[in-house]
Amino acid sequence: MTTKNLVIKVTSGADAPERCAQAFTVAAVGAASGARVSLWLTGESSWFALPGKAEEFDLPHSAPLPDLMEAIAANGTITLCTQCAARREITEEMLRPGVRIAGAQAFVAEVLEDGTQALVY
Repeated sequence: MTTKNLVIKVTSGADAPERCAQAFTVAAVGAASGARVSLWLTGESSWFALPGKAEEFDLPHSAPLPDLMEAIAANGTITLCTQCAARREITEEMLRPGVRIAGAQAFVAEVLEDGTQALVY
């Protein structure tokens, strides 16, 4: 059986907490289900690439973002968009462990792989 790929781009953060939490939850469930998960942080979710920022996020009846990020990282990758990082002056040295920076070329390559499902929140 071939492992399925799940690429999720999350564009929201504290500005749209329910949409944000849904993206992280779906990514974590995908990872727990055996999919190879790639979570892309873009727009306002970019801030979660920094240590301590996910810990500040609170949404009633939602799993804590740091727990979800840990579950995602266990069976996948978490990537911060290159342009989003630059606009926020976020550098590699500032990232929480397990987060990388990559650009549109890497995103497109991932979503075009056979057996990949891409979702945008």
